[in-house]
Amino acid sequence: MARKSAPDDLLAPLTLAVGQEELLLDRAVAQVVAAAKAADPDTDVRDLAPGTLQPGGLAELTTPSLFAERKVIVIRAAQDLSAESVKEVKAYLEAPADEVIMVLVHAGGAKGKGLLDAGRKAGGREVQCAKLTKSGDKLAFIRNEFRTLGRSATPEACQALLDSLGSDLRELAAACSQLTADVEGTIDETVVARYYSGRAEATGFEVADLAVTGRAAEALERLRWALAVGQPPTGITYALASGVRSIGRLATTGRNMRPADLARELGMPPWKVERVRQQMRGWTGDSVAAALTAIAKADAAVKGGSDDPAYALERAVVAVARAARSGARPY
Repeated sequence: MARKSAPDDLLAPLTLAVGQEELLLDRAVAQVVAAAKAADPDTDVRDLAPGTLQPGGLAELTTPSLFAERKVIVIRAAQDLSAESVKEVKAYLEAPADEVIMVLVHAGGAKGKGLLDAGRKAGGREVQCAKLTKSGDKLAFIRNEFRTLGRSATPEACQALLDSLGSDLRELAAACSQLTADVEGTIDETVVARYYSGRAEATGFEVADLAVTGRAAEALERLRWALAVGQPPTGITYALASGVRSIGRLATTGRNMRPADLARELGMPPWKVERVRQQMRGWTGDSVAAALTAIAKADAAVKGGSDDPAYALERAVVAVARAARSGARPY
């Protein structure tokens, strides 16, 4: 087995960019190309679109030129290569050419796994580019974007940006870049609201924050706007359930725990613990149960159990707002 390349060796003979997050895949390729160009400005880059590598084509691409310049060969959608091309790439990996850097962009998973395994066996440097599905991972991405850009952003600002723009990493990265270019000093929640207020008012989490504090009229207004601009109803029921569950979870933890310990226990950042603590005033165990029942009914409705999902969501929002103010014995 070949010696494995170091993770930070951008000039390694082989890089495996593995996953389905397009922004991360493109960045992995761009980093290799930039490093190669920095080492040799005359580097010849061949970025092959999916399906363009034909049998016999790899030998021509990897043949040394008369001027012996460095080459970067990027093979996109490597999991979709034909059996003949896979055979050629595997053979190449056993005896790679000097001054050639290959980047295999692979979706991961079972399809084309043999080629991916061959790349790993050859000691390829691997870059994980999986889809970011968890909110915590997306928040970490936003924080890292600001850090890479040399700027500071508050946790509330990062959360507000995620709530406003959703999960598209390209859009989140572009927003971080724009805010960094336009705003001086620390980027806070107020700045994000000023730039993205129209969109921030159209998220399920905005609806949920208003509903769990009993502000039914405002929550309904945000709900109608969210639906009008295309927010998925299932995302709104998720946000409502998340908000109510957070209140229930915080209520059942030790009252004398320090904020940092609470955050660790609940898996929330400290600023969110404080926000939920403020939201839970007026809630009881019975009202949490009632609100979750109403949300479950709305969730079933928007997933096909009703001809009018918007009405089902409105009922759930009203039920949550009512529950927030129904407790004679607040938590």
